[in-house]
Amino acid sequence: MVQLSHPTRPPASGRPPRLAALDGLRLLAALMVVLYHYVGLGHGWSTSSRTLFPEVFPFAAYGWLGVQLFFLISGFVICMSCWGRSLGDFFTSRVVRLYPAYWFCVLATTAVLVLVPGGYVRLAWPDVLTNLTMVQAFLGVKPVDPVYWTLFAELRFYLLFAFVAWRGLTYRRVLLFCCLWGTAALTFDRFGFGAFGQFLMPEHCWFFIAGMAFYLMYRFRPTVVLWGVVLVSFAAAVPTARATWRVSVKNMDQWVPFWPVMAVLTVSFLAMALVATGRTNRITWRWLPVAGALTYPLYLLHQYIGWELVTYAEKHLLLHPWALLGGVLGLMLTAAYLVHRIIEEPAARWLKPRIQAGIEDAAGRAERARTAGPKATRHVPQAALSPSVSSAPAPETVTPDSRGELLTAGAWSSPARGSDAPSPHSRTGPDRCARPHHHGGPSNGVTGR
Repeated sequence: MVQLSHPTRPPASGRPPRLAALDGLRLLAALMVVLYHYVGLGHGWSTSSRTLFPEVFPFAAYGWLGVQLFFLISGFVICMSCWGRSLGDFFTSRVVRLYPAYWFCVLATTAVLVLVPGGYVRLAWPDVLTNLTMVQAFLGVKPVDPVYWTLFAELRFYLLFAFVAWRGLTYRRVLLFCCLWGTAALTFDRFGFGAFGQFLMPEHCWFFIAGMAFYLMYRFRPTVVLWGVVLVSFAAAVPTARATWRVSVKNMDQWVPFWPVMAVLTVSFLAMALVATGRTNRITWRWLPVAGALTYPLYLLHQYIGWELVTYAEKHLLLHPWALLGGVLGLMLTAAYLVHRIIEEPAARWLKPRIQAGIEDAAGRAERARTAGPKATRHVPQAALSPSVSSAPAPETVTPDSRGELLTAGAWSSPARGSDAPSPHSRTGPDRCARPHHHGGPSNGVTGR
């Protein structure tokens, strides 16, 4: 059997430095999606967006590819942030990062749909409540905002990646996971296995896989095997990109050629290759981490709220289209910054230690239950052979438990010595056993994703 050798360059010790270039790519991806919704699809405008913004439309029409860039970055970042950390740490980081801003944006979007008359119809309140779980797609409930579909893809990636994080990340395990995931996705997509095949995301998994391969290049060194994973992922992603382009052309009701799709995909993979090979390490602009932090709330807020603002402002404020577009975009960026500073950061400081404490408590209880073993034994006598034979129980056995304390096997009522028959209160016999004394409090389980 051929052994897979590890790269010779050892990984850097300690927490990896923040890569400002990735923050810049995040911002670029978010702005691509925003322009696609505001100019490419053009909802909210009374006139065709292609007529209003002829210079921007040819680029905005391909802004949906920002989602694929997001998935590439996610594969890289999730692998990087989880390396050397436990599954509990991975769970905590994802909850703290995703949920506070998401909860706020779900409620904010619903509030705007309620307050603005004649616009998009909000969901029923039970469906809004279900949306707060972020697993509404699993439950067959529509999202409050259509952009939330990408969160469903991210959650599936996290659940699959958790199997690797559970054992601890190594070069071999991550590489094997990439190969197995891609193979399973192809197999299930080709032969059809229902819901499980969809869970593997045969249409989107290639971007996550390529992102993880890029991180292995960054942490260790580029190899032929890793470049092969990236190239296969790129080629396998083309059919999905072509199908999405057809849907986009139909939704825009505007014809655009396919070749720019390939150009944008190529540039996205090349940009990640530059990050993976360290070519972007010199980029240390201080504003990029702040910009990267805005991308998630900007993505969650922009679609329905932005469309409602465009519709209302165009009817009542009579602004020039360029001024209105710039104003809505600036307002969304400002709102994203406020969500980050007022909601995300304080919530993260409050949630993180409490989630960690809950996980540690659950792990400690599970470990104590596993290692405690039987805490007491009871010596049970044989049943009396005849009425003349005394059936008095043997002396109770006392054993130390795992913490060095003494536990008695139980306090049982015994017949007086010399009696010919057992006391009616005696609990002897093979079907009786001692009930060990429980020293701990009630067990509190921690539900985790």
